[in-house]
Amino acid sequence: MDTRRPLRIFATALGTAGLLVSGCSSGGSAPSASATGSAAVEELKPYYVQKLRWRDCGTEGFQCTTMKAPLDYAKPDDGDIELAVSRKKATGPGKKIGSLLVNPGGPGGSAIGYLQGYAAIGYPAPVRARYDMVSIDPRGVARSEPVECLSGKEMDAYTQVDQTPDDEGEITELSKSFEKFAKGCEKRSGEILPHVSTVETARDMDILRSLLGDEKLHYVGASYGTFLGATYADLFPARVGRLVLDGAMDPSLPAIEINRDQTAGFEGAFQSFAADCVKQTDCPLGTTSTDGAATELKKLFAGLDSEPVPTGETRELTESLATTGVIAAMYGEESWPQLREALAGAQRGDGSGLLALADSYYEREPSGEYANLMFANAAVNCLDLAPAFAGPEAAEKALPEFEKASPVFGRGFAWAALNCGSWPVDPTGTPHRTEAKGADPIVVVGTTRDPATPYKWAEALADQLSSGTLLTYEGDGHTAYGRGSDCVDTAINTYLLDGTPPKDGKKCA
Repeated sequence: MDTRRPLRIFATALGTAGLLVSGCSSGGSAPSASATGSAAVEELKPYYVQKLRWRDCGTEGFQCTTMKAPLDYAKPDDGDIELAVSRKKATGPGKKIGSLLVNPGGPGGSAIGYLQGYAAIGYPAPVRARYDMVSIDPRGVARSEPVECLSGKEMDAYTQVDQTPDDEGEITELSKSFEKFAKGCEKRSGEILPHVSTVETARDMDILRSLLGDEKLHYVGASYGTFLGATYADLFPARVGRLVLDGAMDPSLPAIEINRDQTAGFEGAFQSFAADCVKQTDCPLGTTSTDGAATELKKLFAGLDSEPVPTGETRELTESLATTGVIAAMYGEESWPQLREALAGAQRGDGSGLLALADSYYEREPSGEYANLMFANAAVNCLDLAPAFAGPEAAEKALPEFEKASPVFGRGFAWAALNCGSWPVDPTGTPHRTEAKGADPIVVVGTTRDPATPYKWAEALADQLSSGTLLTYEGDGHTAYGRGSDCVDTAINTYLLDGTPPKDGKKCA
C-alpha cells in the first residue's frame, strides 16, 4: 500500500497497445522564451522542431509515435529520453478545436492505456468530435522508458510485509523492505531516477503541445494529473488553454500533510461504505452501526495479522494485502458490492476476493508480473517532495495523529509513509503555492467525500490559482467527470467546447 498514490486505475478501464514509429508526420514550431522553461531557447529548439512520425498502433482508430526530450533540462546536450505518444483524431462533425491531452494520474498511471481503454471512447461524443484525443506516457512510466525496481516474486514479498509492525523486529523488517525497494530502483533504473519529476514531465508536455501544432494546451488531468496540470500552468501560464483539474491536489502541502489528509479521506470513505453496508442484508460487518462495522473490520485485520488465510494460490491473504484490498474498493461506490462479498469470504477463510482487489490496485498480472505503476509512483513522489519521515522513529512518533485521523487505517498509513525515507536520489521539489498568473480560466473539480484527494485540496488549489474556478460534486468516490453526474459533465463539456467555465463555487449532486 502506498498512500501517496492518489489514483487507483481500475484494470478494466485500461487497454494495451504496441508502439510503432514511422509513417505520416507532423512538426512543431521553434519555442519562444516563455515556452522553454529555464534552459536557453537555442538549446531546446531541436526538441521543438522535431518531427512526429505517426503510425497505426495496432489498436483500431489509434495512432502512435515517439518524441524526444532532454533527459536533463538543466543540461539539454547531455542526452535524450524517448517518450511514447498516442492519439485518436477528432471524429467530427464541427470545427476542430485542437488536441486534448489527458492524464489519469498516479503518478505512474499509463496515459496511453487510459486513452485507448477509456478516454477516447468514453469521453462525451461532442468532445471527441472536436478534439484529437492525445496522451503521452510520462517519463519513467509504462512505454516511456519505465522505471523498474523489483521482480514479480520480489514484489509479491514486498506487498506482504506487515505494515502495522508490533515490535522492533517487525519495524526492522518493514524498514528493510523499503530499503530493498529503493536499492532495486537504483540498480535497475539509476540513470532515469533523478529525472522523473513532475516539473520535467510538464516541460515534456509543452514540447508535445508545440509538435501537435497547438498554440495553447488543452488538458484534462485527474488526481495526480491535476498536480501535473497545475505545474504546467505555473511554468507556462501564457500557454494555458482549457484545463480541467479533476480530483485536485494541493501543491502547497509537505508530504506528511498529504499522507495525513489522505488517511482522513479514506476514513471518510470507509464511513460512507459502512453506512451503506449496514443497510444491506449481506453486510459482513454487521447491520447495526458504522462504529460496529469499523470494529468488525479491525477484528478481521487483527486476525489476519496473526494468521493469514488461504486464497487458492501460493500467496496467503495477509493483513497488509487485505488492507490494500479494502483501500482499493474505497475509490468508487461501484466497488462496494464486490468488497462486501470479499470481506464475507475472508471471514469464512477464503482470501481470494480481497487478494483480487489488492492485485488490481498493484496492477499485478495473473502471470505474477507487475506493471511499473508502483515503481514510477515512488520514483516521482520521492523526487517531488522530501520524505514524510526520514526514519522509523519519526513514523512511530506520528502514529497517534494518524490513528486519530483514521482509527481503521491510520496505523498502516503512517508506516506506509516511510517509503521515501531510503530513497537514493535527493528530492528536487518543495511545497509551494501555485498561482499561474496570467493563465486563462482553469476549472478545478473537487468531490466532497473523495478519499484520495480530499475536497479541501480542491478548494485550496482553486484559491491559489489566479484564474481558478471551483466546481464541486457533492458525493462519494474519487474524481467527478464522467462518473454519472449530468451537472458536472455538462459544466465541463461546455467549458471544453466553448471555453466558458462554470461559475466559481458551482455545486452539483
